[in-house]
Amino acid sequence: MHIRIFYGFIILTMISGGTAFAQTSIISVETDDVVYEEGDPILISGYISTIIGETQVTLQIFLDGKLIEIAQLQVAKDGNFSHILLAQGPMWQTEGIYVVKVSYGDGHSAETNFNFSSQMDLIETTDNEVVNAGSSGTFDVKYAIKGGEVEKITIDPQNFGLIVRINALNDGIITLDLPREYIDAEKQNGSDEEFIVLIERIDEKGDLGIIQTTYEEQITNSEFRVLTINFEENDLEIQIIGTYVVPEFGTIVMIILTVGILSSILLTRNRLQIKI
Repeated sequence: MHIRIFYGFIILTMISGGTAFAQTSIISVETDDVVYEEGDPILISGYISTIIGETQVTLQIFLDGKLIEIAQLQVAKDGNFSHILLAQGPMWQTEGIYVVKVSYGDGHSAETNFNFSSQMDLIETTDNEVVNAGSSGTFDVKYAIKGGEVEKITIDPQNFGLIVRINALNDGIITLDLPREYIDAEKQNGSDEEFIVLIERIDEKGDLGIIQTTYEEQITNSEFRVLTINFEENDLEIQIIGTYVVPEFGTIVMIILTVGILSSILLTRNRLQIKI
């Protein structure tokens, strides 16, 4: 009887041991984005559920089975690890799906992947777009675009800005030289105010929407403000809103002023008629 109990205990121990051995990996890994371009920083992070002494994490990045990057990473006391690398250099010239593999201890590993596109694959176009300024004639907006094409730039009189119609073939970037004489964003004291930049975008469900985005202002002088704006594939237009645009802004002011003067004249005449 005791022998049966002993063997039963041995069998249970072996089964539980086999179950523990079959558990899922103690390591996980992820990237901070799923698409990167040449020169982008790539943040790779992960977690170790069971720390094994001073054991380090081995990080490897592959493209079509070819090793692109390798590194040894320290594991923090809370089990987290991370690594930042730049997607640039001689090994980062081929577009494709890159595989991130991390290994830890005896046979524990995890994988994730991301899509990489080389800047060499995106053609940059530099040109001038002639914008119709109505009674003020026309003015040029110099631009450089990578990842798409500029179809047309028009004045938006209602919002005191410009509408840049684009054909976004890929995720890309556009730089615009905005002449202060024709469009600007100013505070009441005359100092520079930030522009509001909106993008008309089609989301993953195919719905059309408008989002507000940020921009970088690289060059500012007395004549121009140079804005750099990122856009995504299939974006439709970029709207840049300031506090001043010509000629419609000036026309609206003149109309309001004219209406005000006419109203004052009519009111004065009515008062004179009443007195008589």
